[in-house]
Amino acid sequence: MSSIRHRILIAAAVLPGLTIAGQAFAQAEPLATATVELREIELTYPAEGVVEAVKQATLAAQAPGRVVEVRADAGDAVKQGQLLMRIDAREAAESYAASQATLANAKAHFERTKNLYEQKFISKAALDKAEADYRAARAGSGAAAASASHASIVSPLTGFVAQRHAERGEMATPGSPLITVYDPKGLRVISSIPQYKLAEVRASLRAKIEFPGSGKWIDAVKVEVLPAADPRTHTVQARAYLPANLPDGLGGTNMGVIPGIFARAHFVTGSAKKLLVPAAAVLRRGEVTAVYVIDEKNAARLRQVRLSEPLAGGFHEVLAGLAAGEKVALDPVKAGIAARPAN
Repeated sequence: MSSIRHRILIAAAVLPGLTIAGQAFAQAEPLATATVELREIELTYPAEGVVEAVKQATLAAQAPGRVVEVRADAGDAVKQGQLLMRIDAREAAESYAASQATLANAKAHFERTKNLYEQKFISKAALDKAEADYRAARAGSGAAAASASHASIVSPLTGFVAQRHAERGEMATPGSPLITVYDPKGLRVISSIPQYKLAEVRASLRAKIEFPGSGKWIDAVKVEVLPAADPRTHTVQARAYLPANLPDGLGGTNMGVIPGIFARAHFVTGSAKKLLVPAAAVLRRGEVTAVYVIDEKNAARLRQVRLSEPLAGGFHEVLAGLAAGEKVALDPVKAGIAARPAN
């Protein structure tokens, strides 16, 4: 019996928090807390939106032909002037060669006619016709050269390939989309503002962008409100521009923010004092939202609360359940373990 008691005493000395007969041999680390208090915050109007690229281009075929070469696919980084696709341009090349021959012949004929005119052997009308033929041949050669160049599809900007619309071997017709590219350094969030909020949004022209998928927030560098409303919905489109260099976790190499993803724009409409609690202190279990309140005896007590949607800066507005001056645990999991009764 003495041997068993000796092993228990050794374990109590090694493991903090172990209790025997209700007496703690080691005290747990103090819980990190925050005080619930009134703070001046910006009032915002949230509007759902979508991210789009400011600079985006969908390249289309300008001449008919079969796609014979594909050098870029969706997700590839490209540079301005880089060859992305090539269309079979043998017919255009032959037309260009024929135009070059016609141009050379017209030029030689014009020069001979000019010499004859200077020697008074032909009339001015003959010279004018030869000159007109030469100019027409030169224009035709330029048009043929342009048609031949349409076979090479090059990127108009530096960025990424968003989508490839054609496969190798497919027939491209004039106007059919081939590939879409965009510049990731110029992104904005497009949202719709209802008529009754328009004056407040225009008075501030500031917004904070929330990315619900990652929980990140970022300030818009510029907000534009278009001057016309949609007559069907009575809403006005607003554009909130993102910084060119997004912070880590939002852009860069991991491409956290890309055109087409969902975002929420919070347009600033004023300011007011609100009772706030840190988002880190909130514990959610199913439909229950609660926090661990630290009382005057430094004990953690679970209390159900009613909170607003997440606010910028990592806070929630307290709608019910807490009062100013109360302290809450910033680590609810750790507080829950500390609040368990000792066995």
